Amino acid sequence: MEVVEVLTTAATRTTPIAHDLLSHDDIVRASYGTDLPSALALTPSLIATNETGIGIGATSIRLRGTDATRINVTINGVAMNNPDSHSMYWYDTPDLISSVGSVQVQRGAGVSTNGTAAFGGAVTMTTDALRTEFGGSASLSYGSYNTNKQALHLSSGIMRDHWVVDARLTHIGSQGYIERGATDLKSYMAQVGYYASNTKVKLLSFGGLAKTYLTYNGVTREDMELYGRRYHDSGQYTTSDGPYQLSDGTHVDYYDDQTDNYLQVNNQLVVNHRFNNKWQLASTLFYTYGYGYYNQYKDDAYLAGYTNLTTEIEQADLIRHKIMRNHLGGINAAATYNTSHLDLTFGGSWSYYTCPHWGTLSWVDGLESAAVAGRWYDNDVTKQDANLFARADWVIMRGKSRGELRLFGDVQYRYVSYKAWGTNDNAIWGDEGVVMQPIDVDQRYNFFNPHVGISYTHTRHRAYASWAVAHREPTRSDFTDRYMFAADDSYPKPERLMDIEAGYTYTAPRITAAINLYYMLYHNQLVATGLVNDGDDALNTNVERSFRRGVELMVAWQATKWLTLSANATLSENKIRDYVDLIKDSPTYGEELGDMTISYSPSVVGSLIADLHIKRFSAVWHTQYVGKQYFTNNQTEALSLDAYCVTNLNLGYTLQCKTRGDVRFGVAINNLFSTLYESNGYGYSYMWEGERYDCAYYFPQAPINVLANVTVTF
Repeated sequence: MEVVEVLTTAATRTTPIAHDLLSHDDIVRASYGTDLPSALALTPSLIATNETGIGIGATSIRLRGTDATRINVTINGVAMNNPDSHSMYWYDTPDLISSVGSVQVQRGAGVSTNGTAAFGGAVTMTTDALRTEFGGSASLSYGSYNTNKQALHLSSGIMRDHWVVDARLTHIGSQGYIERGATDLKSYMAQVGYYASNTKVKLLSFGGLAKTYLTYNGVTREDMELYGRRYHDSGQYTTSDGPYQLSDGTHVDYYDDQTDNYLQVNNQLVVNHRFNNKWQLASTLFYTYGYGYYNQYKDDAYLAGYTNLTTEIEQADLIRHKIMRNHLGGINAAATYNTSHLDLTFGGSWSYYTCPHWGTLSWVDGLESAAVAGRWYDNDVTKQDANLFARADWVIMRGKSRGELRLFGDVQYRYVSYKAWGTNDNAIWGDEGVVMQPIDVDQRYNFFNPHVGISYTHTRHRAYASWAVAHREPTRSDFTDRYMFAADDSYPKPERLMDIEAGYTYTAPRITAAINLYYMLYHNQLVATGLVNDGDDALNTNVERSFRRGVELMVAWQATKWLTLSANATLSENKIRDYVDLIKDSPTYGEELGDMTISYSPSVVGSLIADLHIKRFSAVWHTQYVGKQYFTNNQTEALSLDAYCVTNLNLGYTLQCKTRGDVRFGVAINNLFSTLYESNGYGYSYMWEGERYDCAYYFPQAPINVLANVTVTF
């Protein structure tokens, strides 16, 4: 019944790249209400971060130290990364995991993909197969910090021998561990499938409405000591009779609509046709609509930075709105040719993206509403992204005594046209007054991405090696916010990666062990500076020569029929060669610092997993260790994340009904030992009157917290 066959973005068992699949049980356990990154963190070299402290809301991932803007995410082969920022915003498609049938995580350059390049890895998903019989499910979750989920799923089963209709509705809410870190997520998934003997068609629409309190400013260690780990000051303003009082006696209050609001609707028409036993064609038409805005209270803001105002008032409190509306449409198409010794896949994709950005003010203290009309910034973006690719998997030797030897080749040409114009939301203060930052970007890129590999399989042994080249264009903020730290007016450069990998897997009836070696050489890698812009996008700078190299170790042992023990570990070195600090306000500006550790790149990441199943009862123990991370590239101790080790426990019991369906009870106990840790942060250094200042902000995670779930299927 699976009508979606991802021919272009998924790796097969024999593809010579490092990849892992999430099991169905992993997906089910992660569908209580938390975002998908919580489940992805079970795979090697991957860590999840979250701003609200409980895995819901502003969640992201890093893979081999590479941030989310370099990790390509697709569903049914359609790229989900925002074409402008390159980020995947998981809360824009709430409860997506409940509609997912398979999830594959690729590490390294991966196979040819659609959208932004898989520069550090890829997450490839397919929607779940449609049911052949009428049925559905109802799911309820409740837990710490008023976290709750309600979901209903219905499927018609096969109607008139050809048709299936399927729909899902979900609501997820939480107060969050961080004060006022509330999340309110509503989502839907609707599908219609048509089946004929050689043709399968699926029309689906999914998306949601997200409202999250802005928590992206983080908190300093000093404020955590004064006000507690749950404190943050977003939306805070001083007032003589405020209901809250800080430790220094200041009275404050909070703007109760300090929120990020976003609507996203994803539409896909997927058509698969099999011509004969050798040839198959798959194509997908897609269109995504998005509309979102921030509501922000600014305390004592300088009004000169808002060019739509005409006033002699120098500073005042105000409420501003930052708005965007985007459209993304395109087509993916691929054909496959399969014989016993040769698999060929070739195809391409094209997409067009447009997104205006603008800002308005709804209130300025001391001004009449008519005096705050108009836009204080206004700009537009268009982007075209097209690629052509061809891939071959050729069996050059096969036999019981000799094993199987395969050659793999994958070549992609990718064209990108990116234009941005207008005025940005950054006010530039000069001798002649204040102007809004002008934007004038018109860049075109032509990327050639080859990938070759070899694999050998014999009985219990499998070995592989590969070499790949990948390129990636800069993001919007790489262009628009470069002036904040760069000493010149140059454009950011595109990145190039050469990825060399080799691996070996031993498989026996009760034990599997694997090792993967990687050496990722970069030219002009865009590495995080530790600074962020006003929207929490990381500010990156090119470094001419850098590398990531390491070893990934994996082992799984079925100790008994009811207990499986597994572990994975990544030991790595992530360095910039001969780093010269070119951050203009940095205390080490212009200095040659030698080989330095790349920001946000832990040298050790490891997990231990115990999976126990006794009849209808299951228990999964997951402990993850993440090593120390620096916010900047000059290895400043005051600007770093401490190493942490956190344990989660998931318990489940399935009650089978006498008639049809079952009832599953589950409890997720997160941070079992109440470890005090921060999963993410940012920071920077500057000089003022001969003194050095280090500013670091963190996102604390909740102590032990519980999320219980009951799901009834019928």
